[in-house]
Amino acid sequence: MSPVTRPIALATALASAALLAGCGGSDDATGNGRSAVAAFYPLAWVTDRVAGDDWEVANLTQPGQEPHDLELTIAQTAALEEADLVVLTHGFQPAVDAGAETAETRVLDAADAVELLPADASEHEGETEEEHAEHAEEEHDHGDSDPHFWLDPLLVADFADAVAAELGDVDPDAAQAYADNATELRTELEALDQEYTDGLAACERDTTVVSHQAFAYLERYGPHFEPIASLSPDSEATAADLARLQELITQDGVTTVFSERLVSPKMAETLADDLDVETAVLDPIEGLSDDTADEDYLSLMRENLTALQQANGCS
Repeated sequence: MSPVTRPIALATALASAALLAGCGGSDDATGNGRSAVAAFYPLAWVTDRVAGDDWEVANLTQPGQEPHDLELTIAQTAALEEADLVVLTHGFQPAVDAGAETAETRVLDAADAVELLPADASEHEGETEEEHAEHAEEEHDHGDSDPHFWLDPLLVADFADAVAAELGDVDPDAAQAYADNATELRTELEALDQEYTDGLAACERDTTVVSHQAFAYLERYGPHFEPIASLSPDSEATAADLARLQELITQDGVTTVFSERLVSPKMAETLADDLDVETAVLDPIEGLSDDTADEDYLSLMRENLTALQQANGCS
């Protein structure tokens, strides 16, 4: 892939090159010289698959970094300003939202491209006013919608179509190639969707305790997710939350409490230890970790499927 070819100031060029090198860019003298910047891993993966080799696609969130905590560096700000397209989910990373707005760059907002689920208000039924206010403050940054659409392969396919359309507007001569790439990706994602449908069709139990409220998009396959914490992965569970989950785990015969990568597993491990049940990882795929840097969205989703099948006794 080629570097960005527009004339820019030397400092900006160096900063942008540093970012792209850190996100898998190369010095190959091929491509059309266009660049896209994606806010975090699932968006970068889809954009890269649809854009193909003619685009340089940079991911602002590095492996091992929690995307919610992202603060833009000078290099990342420069890359936003110089990109032909910025791909983000509004409200998920406020620093990226602000940077893209300041840069006045062409933006594809995934929240406009797919239909998001509402944030689940039912999980807080029966709370005291104090507990409700605490959870509301934790979830404020995400607004009224659950942004984790990428855990539904069919919504990812819809998002890929939106990426193809946006790239085609930027580069009309290659619009059909982008549409073809999105179609090819949809075929893979529909196959993944079928694997989930078949793999979770017959399970001994459906109650699934997870570290934070990120998995609602998987509920259409059968599992019912009970989060320890709310939409923000670093939020704290209340004493009432933990007491309710302890009762639920015992009552429903839950065998596994899931933690996740990129955030501390302490809450999940403590809950599991108190009840002498297992712990395992269920990845919300918000970003790669050092351990998963060589994997991709499809392989991580399949690992999640296997973890759910083992935990819930699926046959």
